[in-house]
Amino acid sequence: MSIDKEKESVMGSVSQEENISEKRELDFGGDSTLPPPPTLTAAEEKALYRKIDLRLMPILSLMYLLSFMDRGNIGNAKIQGLTTQLHLVGNEYNIALTMFFIPYCLFECPANLVLKRFRPSRWLPGIAIVWGTVMTLMGLVKTYPQLVGVRVCLGVAEAGLFPGVVYYLTFWYPRYELQYRIGLFFGAATLAGAFSGLLAFAISFMNGIDGLEGWSWIFIIEGCATVAVGIVAAFILVDFPSTAKFLTPEERAYVIWKKKYDNSSVGEEEHFAWRFVWAAAKDWQVWLHILIYMSVIGPLYGISLFLPSIIDTFGFTTAQTQLLTVPCYLFATIVLLVFSFWSDRIKMRAPFIYAGLLMLLIGFSIQIADVSHGAKYFGTFFCVAGSYAAFPAVVAWLGNNLAGQYKRGVGMAMHIGIGNFAGAIASNIFRTQDAPRYILGHGLELMFVGIGLICVPIAVLLYKRINANRDQAMMALGEGGKMNYTPEELREMGDRAPDFRYSL
Repeated sequence: MSIDKEKESVMGSVSQEENISEKRELDFGGDSTLPPPPTLTAAEEKALYRKIDLRLMPILSLMYLLSFMDRGNIGNAKIQGLTTQLHLVGNEYNIALTMFFIPYCLFECPANLVLKRFRPSRWLPGIAIVWGTVMTLMGLVKTYPQLVGVRVCLGVAEAGLFPGVVYYLTFWYPRYELQYRIGLFFGAATLAGAFSGLLAFAISFMNGIDGLEGWSWIFIIEGCATVAVGIVAAFILVDFPSTAKFLTPEERAYVIWKKKYDNSSVGEEEHFAWRFVWAAAKDWQVWLHILIYMSVIGPLYGISLFLPSIIDTFGFTTAQTQLLTVPCYLFATIVLLVFSFWSDRIKMRAPFIYAGLLMLLIGFSIQIADVSHGAKYFGTFFCVAGSYAAFPAVVAWLGNNLAGQYKRGVGMAMHIGIGNFAGAIASNIFRTQDAPRYILGHGLELMFVGIGLICVPIAVLLYKRINANRDQAMMALGEGGKMNYTPEELREMGDRAPDFRYSL
């Protein structure tokens, strides 16, 4: 957009330097029963969000830990006897993995659209109970078609969790406190990798109980745990800040006000209309971010689903292989939390995505090379940490740069839903016949990384150009300039509003 056009847009806006007391008098949450939001010190605000963290983050993180374990534990089950007992040959195992991702991707966007209508405190625990039941039944399958059918059902049931929780968190947290919470939440996924290895090792001793092999007990025990957590979550989760009884009325008012006026001076449009769906679908940044998402999620699912198989080629026993997956995920958890905290602190996303991509470049380059098993095991640390540590920044970046609750909800669901097709691709690139080096798989993972290394700088340059144009237009307006857009019109514009600045 040219500076002149930006200037024309700014001439129709309200002043970006609007007095904060005037903002507090505006409608801040759609609940006229709440008192005006109080003025809090930095310490008081920090204490308020810590209170919210303690209520929401533990149960959400536990739910996602189980979600990631339930979709990824098939990798541990594979080396525990799954392929042998079900007589899987050729690429049948890969097809079973793929069939999870097709419904998982297709149902993510519809799930986000219904989240607000069906209440997060019922929707999120409800789908946890459903997929936990499906996971339990997976331990009872006897044939390949049954395995594929249950994986399809698992994909449908789990589709609403991740995009739903990320969208749910945007109701509660300001834009530059969001990634750390996504990091805490997604950190459960890295711990899931560690727990999967430990649990698979422990459950292997149940082999033969009630006529079931060890891989069956992996599914049954972890599925039952998910159902139990889903039931508990229904009593812990709350819907929205305006209905959060664990907060005082003043605290509720502050959270609503802080979130609503976080992205721009006049808040966000909160009433659903189909035009917001169309606005997300035609926004260039959604499609560019889908490529960035795929560049990270492809390696993430590739290494998650096949890390036990890769380590298994090093010549260790099955029990040793399960245990050797644990340190990789513990290291990744540490890197993820450091990246997420630092990213929110400096209010930037792109550098941490790029750092993760560079770690992936190193890791998969080591994997594809003809080096010792020790070097390859060292490389797996870079593969796991690079993909998991970059992922929260990828999700938070687009969430920060889409304004308007429904546009953001649809845009993020498209981002995650379409981007997750990279997981379907990653499910098929580590073929049995390519063991032990898996040259094709590692080479295609490097292709994904290359896409990200190109797209991230493009996004940064485009955002910088738009921000600079808007800054220059505001400066050209001069002090005391008056504009005539109403707050409602600016809410309608969302991230296209002249006072909105894209995060880098």
